[in-house]
Amino acid sequence: MDRAFRRKLTNGVFVGACGLATIIALAALVLILWSLVKEGVGGIDGKIFTMTQPAPGSPGGLKNAITGSLMMCAAGMAIAVVVGILAGTWLAEYGGQTPYGHAVRFLNDVLLSAPSILIGLFVYEIMVAHLFGHFSGYAGALALALLAVPIVTRTTEDMLALQPNTLREAGMALGAGRGFVIRSIIWKAASAGLLTGGLLGFARISGETAPLLFTSLGNQFFSLDMAQPMASLPTTIFQFALSAYDDWRRLAWVGALLIAVAVLAVNTIGRLLARETHRP
Repeated sequence: MDRAFRRKLTNGVFVGACGLATIIALAALVLILWSLVKEGVGGIDGKIFTMTQPAPGSPGGLKNAITGSLMMCAAGMAIAVVVGILAGTWLAEYGGQTPYGHAVRFLNDVLLSAPSILIGLFVYEIMVAHLFGHFSGYAGALALALLAVPIVTRTTEDMLALQPNTLREAGMALGAGRGFVIRSIIWKAASAGLLTGGLLGFARISGETAPLLFTSLGNQFFSLDMAQPMASLPTTIFQFALSAYDDWRRLAWVGALLIAVAVLAVNTIGRLLARETHRP
């Protein structure tokens, strides 16, 4: 067996293994989506968006859970976008190559893979057990923000690093300060990438259950007061899916389908924006 044949054989085996792994992953995704559509579509009606969590055997919907999720995710992303963009800008433009910058980048990468339940327990000890003394939507928003910040930070740093130095040099040659150049030129040039980071962060936190069980807990009633326990789709799905009532389990499937559709839509938009960002 000559060397050329062995290389072709090895390459063929490797390509075949990659193709098989891709088929298995796609098949699993299709099965998951099919089960969500099969079980969830039948339960979608106007009550889902207009009525709150029902008692067993009573008509109801997910209005309180949907509203709570949107409010906590919006508040969490407001924190994550501000902190993440500023931190990513500092790493890309100022202190990224210093020892302190390397330490910050390492800790950010650690947070990227940190289990969400640990984040929830941390926020529980700080806000629920000691600061507020009770569960609240604010605690849930903070937990979600801590999960999204590393994603926004990493994306911001990568997007700013892709911007050519000629943009910075041109701005400074006109007499503009470094901060003004970053805010008015570099951020604008990388705006699609920064938006992508925010969308990916939102997709990351929209289906989190564990941190919300420790922080916002849940609320069977409709509430806009984030200082009190607040319902969310993930916690409602967790509660309903484990119940013995068919109507609750049907609502759990509907909630899971809504989250899946939202995450797929956000990820698709993020991918399209990232493609436009990297296009020459």
